[in-house]
Amino acid sequence: MRPWVAWALLLGALSAVSLCVGATSIFTGELDAGWILAISRFPRTAAALLTGVGLALAGVVVQQSVQNRMVEPSLIGTPEAAMLGLLAITLLAPGAAIVTKMSVAAVAALLGMGVFLAVARAIPRHDPMLLPIIGLIYGGILFSSSIWIAWTTDLMQYLGTWRLGEFSGVMQGRYEMLWIVAIVAVLLYAIADRITLLGFGEAQARSLGLNYAQTRGIGLAAVAVITAVIVVTVGYLPFVGLLAPNIVSRWRGDNLRANLPVVAAFGAASVLSADILGRVLRPPYEIPAGTIFAVFGACVFLWMLNARPARRAHG
Repeated sequence: MRPWVAWALLLGALSAVSLCVGATSIFTGELDAGWILAISRFPRTAAALLTGVGLALAGVVVQQSVQNRMVEPSLIGTPEAAMLGLLAITLLAPGAAIVTKMSVAAVAALLGMGVFLAVARAIPRHDPMLLPIIGLIYGGILFSSSIWIAWTTDLMQYLGTWRLGEFSGVMQGRYEMLWIVAIVAVLLYAIADRITLLGFGEAQARSLGLNYAQTRGIGLAAVAVITAVIVVTVGYLPFVGLLAPNIVSRWRGDNLRANLPVVAAFGAASVLSADILGRVLRPPYEIPAGTIFAVFGACVFLWMLNARPARRAHG
């Protein structure tokens, strides 16, 4: 069986389970099953799949941009910067359209990554774990600033929603912006070879003819858009962008163009699985998918720290 067929079958099976699982059964006949599927179940399933795809691909771009496989957007302060942007636009223009809020969040995320990259240039690269540690500190500073602003302006509920990735509130009309992720995914696949060269570092990439600044700018702009759309719509899920690229790379090697669809499928399957698990562990209550994946991701991350090849910094 071809790999893409296996992934299609897996995603199809998970999607079918997701459509059937919920607090209200679609098989009893008490409510219109078609209405439940159209209004709630399909949007939720699509949102989980698109979120997984976006976070996994964003992780690839960030890792290639900093030549370090132990980072992802949530480990360099990207979602925290997006939340600061959302807080700012919520305070300054509370009635702004969702597209405006997303745009401000994307700009804030891009600026946040720019600051981190400027700091990263001064960090020694002899220890691959040093960069994510600095990123965690940087993200913690941004998040602490967000908490202070939200606390003083009575916006803590908003901050909690943006921070914790969960899909229980996803319905028709409230998730469609996530389809932007699919568009960005196609763009990233189109420039996959150029993103691969980012992983060799600036000097070597330039020697191979790559416009380094332009390519990295496009990649990071894509990460900012993905992060902003996901934070605005469902909140952020940690570790997806870290685990999906690393596990696929260990399994299939470092051919990024060949790996990108698999990374996207792995991310989609992981997030949808976490959402399904959160629905069935304690019905009729739900555990947020972000919580499920944080526990799972932390365990796998610890395994990666012990099992990773020594000094393997880029793909």
